[in-house]
This record gives sequence, C-alpha cells and structure tokens, in this order.
Amino acid sequence: MASGVFDDALLKHLWSSDELRAIFSDRNRVQKWYDYEAALALEQAELGIIPKEAAQEIAAKAKVENVDIEAIGAEIRRIKHPLVPALRAVEKICRDGHGEYIHFGPTTQDVLDTGTVLQIRDAHAIYLRDMKAVGRELYRLADTHKNTPMVGRSHGVQALPITFGHKAAIWLSEMGRNYQRMVQLEPRLFVGGMVGAVGTQASYGPKAAELDQRLMKRLGLGVADINWQPARDRFAEYVCVLGIISGTLGKIANEIIILEHNEIDELAEPFSAGKLGSSTMPHKRNPSTVEAAVAVSRALRYNVALMLESMVIEHERDGSAWRSEWKALPESCLLIGGLLATMKYVLSGLVVNVERMRGNLGLLGGFLLSERVMFALSDKIGKQTAHELVYEASMHGLEQGVTFEQSLMANQQVREALSTEELRKALDPTTYVGHAPQIVERVLTEQRANGWLN
Repeated sequence: MASGVFDDALLKHLWSSDELRAIFSDRNRVQKWYDYEAALALEQAELGIIPKEAAQEIAAKAKVENVDIEAIGAEIRRIKHPLVPALRAVEKICRDGHGEYIHFGPTTQDVLDTGTVLQIRDAHAIYLRDMKAVGRELYRLADTHKNTPMVGRSHGVQALPITFGHKAAIWLSEMGRNYQRMVQLEPRLFVGGMVGAVGTQASYGPKAAELDQRLMKRLGLGVADINWQPARDRFAEYVCVLGIISGTLGKIANEIIILEHNEIDELAEPFSAGKLGSSTMPHKRNPSTVEAAVAVSRALRYNVALMLESMVIEHERDGSAWRSEWKALPESCLLIGGLLATMKYVLSGLVVNVERMRGNLGLLGGFLLSERVMFALSDKIGKQTAHELVYEASMHGLEQGVTFEQSLMANQQVREALSTEELRKALDPTTYVGHAPQIVERVLTEQRANGWLN
C-alpha cells in the first residue's frame, strides 16, 4: 500500500495528474536546484568571480541524469541536510577540481526557494491552460442554455425560475476572476532568491546586485526587492488563490452531485461504458467523478491554513515554518492540477436533462410563481395586501394539497382582480425567468472581451 494518495497506483488519478507528478518529482526538484547552480556559476564566470572553465564544467555536469537520486536521498538522511548531498554529487563528477566552485555564495534556502518557484512556474502554465479549457466549457454551457428554464433554489428548496445558462454563467464569471487572480500574482510570485545566509548578500561580494540581476534574467525570473526568506507571503498567496479556485470547482462539482439526485435528475456527470456504480447494486450510476472532485477540493482548502501558519517566521530564517511549506505547497499544486483535469472532463461531457428541468418547474403545482402573482395583484389591490392574500392562499394550498391556481381562485378578491386567463399566464414558469438570458449574454460578451478564453 502506498504511503500517500499521490503515489497510490490504484487511486492516484483521482488526486493529481501525470503532468503534475512529473513537475513535483524528486528528479525534477533536484534538476531545478541544478539549474540554479549552473546559471549562478555561468554568471559568476562572466563577472570574473569564478573561472570560466569551472562554470562550464559545472553547467555540463549539473544534470539529474548524471547523479544517483537514491544515493542523494540516503545521504540527506545521514547528514540531515536537504541540499549538500546533491551538491557533492555534482562536485565529485566535475573534472580537474572545478566542482569546488559549485554553490559559490548561496545559502541553501536561496537554491531551494528558487527551485520551488521554477517548479511552480512550470505547473502554473498547466493550470492556466486547464482553466481556459474549463472556462470554454462553461461558456458553451451558458451560451447553449441561456434560455433553458429550470428551478432556482434558495435555502435548498424551490424559489423562482431561472435558466441553466444563468447558473453556468455565474460559474464562468467566477472562473474568469480566478484566472485574473492567477495572472495578477505572477510578478509577485515568480522571483528568485540570491541573498545569502541572513539576506545581506555578504557572501556574493561587491558585484552582488549585478549578479542577482544577471542570474534571475538567465532563469527567467524577477529580482526580489529584498530578502524574502522570512517573508513567505508569496507562497501563501499562491496557495490561497489555489484554494479559491478549488472552492469554485468544488462548488460546481457539489452542485452537479445535488442535481444528479434521482429525485431531481437535472444534471449528470459523463457516463462511459463499463462504469460501475456499486459492487452489489448493478443499477446505480454514481456521481463518483464529481464526488472525488469535492474531496480533492476540501483537501486543498485545508492546506491554505497550513500555508498561512508558515508565514509566522522567527528571525531571518525559520526551518520549522519552511518545512511546513515542503508539505503544503507541492501537495496543493498536485491537488489543483488533478481537480482542474477532472472538472475539464466532467464539464465537457456534462449531461443536461432539459426535459426534467422543465418538469421540475411544475413540481410545486404553481406555487413557484407566488412572487409573480403577488406583483400582478399589487397593481390592482396594493402590494402589502397582495402579499398577505398570496401568503394565505399559498399556506392554505400547500396544507390542503391543492394547486396554487385552485387555492387562489377560491378567493373572491383574486377572482375580481385577475381573470382565469391572466392568472394562467402568470403561472407559466417558462416566461418568468426575468432578464436571465440578457444577463447571460452580457457575461459572455465580457468574458470574450477579457481574452482569457482564447
């Protein structure tokens, strides 16, 4: 049995994706460290800080395929240091003693933090790609069903008619804001670290500022204004935004679960031949995919709290807080990758039962239109009087088990104010969706203009 869900051969597909597992693998993590060390050596050589031959040799040998990851791991466990064994592995294979110049100035956290940023940058591109895909599916659903009437519910019970397109457009608008959040945080997040042991750059010599600029340019990162080893808001913000995205996707998945209940039967996740709902009840088509999405969403949101705790740092560096990030940050990145992939699949094949949506509009026997009838009566008898009259008719009808029309027409004031034809028109739920289609169209136009769905 695997020690964690991300390595579970049977269930890991529910929690992340192969793409994300590759980015956050041990091999890629070590390679990102080596990318930092190679870039640093090359730029130091350009500035005359170390010999060019040494820099070229370090850059040539700092490849994960040249080292033994398992041996590095064993040495980390022996000496209790997360980076030095990886450096020594490269040092040993550099010719002519050139390996002496690897890691010439940095502290461990310079390398590990910047390596993490490089990993996140690779993952971030996948998230944006999949967020666009999710957005395009939501756009399609909103556009296709902007006029499809369905029950709107509040406090878990039927309230008034809406359209399914209106519901999907709300999801789309929310995902659009999430995409903006991800793009807006990029300049804050994608910066490296080259500050030394306590943030003063003392170990880098007189050319530290120029070296910092050159190193980060080579790595494709921004230059931090000051040491961020004791300022963990960058990583905390990122996981907070991932938590918001997981909240959006978890909410959509949970809504699909609810609307897939047999008693409602308005939506259903994709069904493929051979999909099994139960080991004992052959008839079942469980919402298993969206159930998994809700679970992943919950797990990610709990990591937000741990990342916020990791912002509380003692002095210039704090290993206890830093080590908490080692768990929560890659986990969160793996989880959001799996969640986006899952919801992209679900939304692309979502089954929309238009007929059942229409049927559920009549489930209450007309009482769903109480607001409309009240306003129709208010023109004749006043709003407050109309509210009291419709309330009494509603309570009487629901308790006696008669339709809303029957209960209303039993009242003389209603009969005098509204004709049978007027009342029946008012009780048509398909014509009381307000401005929902126009609102949907406005949202679609705005999301197209934002350009994120291209």
